[in-house]
Amino acid sequence: MSYSAPVDDIVTALKTVADLDVRLANGLYPGLDADTVRAVLDEAGNFAADVLAPLNWSGDRVGARWQDGNVSTPPGFADAYRQFSAAGWSALPCSEEFGGQGLPEIISSSVGEIWNAANLAFGLCPLLTQGAIHAIEAGGSDALKQTYLPKMVSGQWTGTMNLTEPHAGSDLSGLKTRAEKQADGTYRITGTKIFITCGEHDMAENIIHLVLARLPDAPAGTRGISLFLVPKFLLTADGTPGARNDVVCAGIEHKLGIMASPTCIMKFGEQGGATGYLVGEENRGLANMFVMMNSARLAVGIQGVAIADRATQRAIAFAKERTQGRSSTSSGAGMAPIVEHPDIRRTLLTMKALTQASRMICLATAAALDNATYAADPEEAKAARNLAALLTPVAKSFATDVAVDVASLGIQVHGGMGFVEETGAAQHLRDARILPIYEGTNGIQAIDLVTRKLPLEGGNVVTDYLSGIGDCVTKLHASDNAGLGRTAKNLKDALDALSAATRFIGKSLASDPDAGLAGATPYLNAFARVAGARYLAEAALRDGASSSDIALARFFAENCLTAAVGLSDSAMNGSATVLASEGLLA
Repeated sequence: MSYSAPVDDIVTALKTVADLDVRLANGLYPGLDADTVRAVLDEAGNFAADVLAPLNWSGDRVGARWQDGNVSTPPGFADAYRQFSAAGWSALPCSEEFGGQGLPEIISSSVGEIWNAANLAFGLCPLLTQGAIHAIEAGGSDALKQTYLPKMVSGQWTGTMNLTEPHAGSDLSGLKTRAEKQADGTYRITGTKIFITCGEHDMAENIIHLVLARLPDAPAGTRGISLFLVPKFLLTADGTPGARNDVVCAGIEHKLGIMASPTCIMKFGEQGGATGYLVGEENRGLANMFVMMNSARLAVGIQGVAIADRATQRAIAFAKERTQGRSSTSSGAGMAPIVEHPDIRRTLLTMKALTQASRMICLATAAALDNATYAADPEEAKAARNLAALLTPVAKSFATDVAVDVASLGIQVHGGMGFVEETGAAQHLRDARILPIYEGTNGIQAIDLVTRKLPLEGGNVVTDYLSGIGDCVTKLHASDNAGLGRTAKNLKDALDALSAATRFIGKSLASDPDAGLAGATPYLNAFARVAGARYLAEAALRDGASSSDIALARFFAENCLTAAVGLSDSAMNGSATVLASEGLLA
């Protein structure tokens, strides 16, 4: 099945959660207008459909290959990456100072969805490269920026994130990779990193690794971690790749999905030490790496939207072609397309509604990041940063859970044909399953939400956000649109339940932290469903909203949002059984 970028759905989301028309009219994004935005999305869709999507199936079948330290990507990937870079797509969100186009996060995220929907394994390399660029730009010296960023922005060189070690995954306090300062100001890096996406490949002339390591006299725990830039090839005096650095890929993982993306075991310093350059200050590397990680968390949420949309497109197309049984609307003696059967319609609408809700949450997060960047008032910028911080764990977690659920539903729609590889439905589920795990598991996102984000500004950030949902409820009650059905009532009920759970979590963390942590995941899921319902409702209330916008908002409110009340109850009242269940796990 060919891929078609959901440009209309993306534009609807941008107009709803990012006030795109208003921002463009007010000149918030210099050089952009509505036609340009549409043209960028359309061209991205064309490139994805013509170049990336045709490689998705073959890439999954062939996979990345490792031999003697070298990694080859599947046929066509290296050429596709060269076309990608030559067309300027790698430079789209990057600073103009280093050759980028400087387009806002809402455009970068929207285009990122298109790449990853067409070919998730391909999309990982530019995703990590852009994150590395952000980290170097935020913490690197002027010399590092001038030396490395132009080539990374152009796509000539790619970037990686080296955190995880065999004994140190989510908890980096046990990190053992070492760094020793040399007389010339460089550092010798020794250690092993695992699960390094695109740590070695044949698509670019150099690979720039960002590596967390510990100095000999560093404090214990995460306070003693530093960040280093370690190129695959050291640079000559004229800035071109020269001698090979002491870093090698020792193998690649054999995985459930994203087969075409090499997930590497990287060895640093097998021949005495890899040359690295400090990014930022010694012992403050984790703060610098979090710039990359936070960027990647939103990008992974976008990957979730991408897979959900691709699985939904495939399932709808199949349901329109596959005939089974007769429906109440059947005409003639033949079997009806399964899309006419009520349960299949419910399934497909659930897939579509969850996808658009997760897209809106992710793009609302991107819009907040843009507000923080473009706001002239420091207080407005601070408020936008706080909102982005609140929404980031929700966007990452909900969208990636949606990807898994929607991909699974897509297989169900295909029936037995979904369980065999030839239809392509199974690949979406295999690819999606990593998304709730990497860049911080979804359980960690829930902990981050309740322990770090709810207390922001004394709880005022979340209070203000919930108040905004209340304003949406008021608008819904004032609307005379009968097509919205029970949307207002259901959103009000869900908001009341979520507000009670928010108060409970806050009190629990102060008096009984384990109770709050036990309810963190159902709380996040309730929060996401209420947020998604709000954005879908706001899309339905817009001037010029289509009948599809209205129908989708109502469907979500009456079929998906209702779970938020139960999830909120679980967040408040389910912790006792969680904490008293040791015997069940013996």
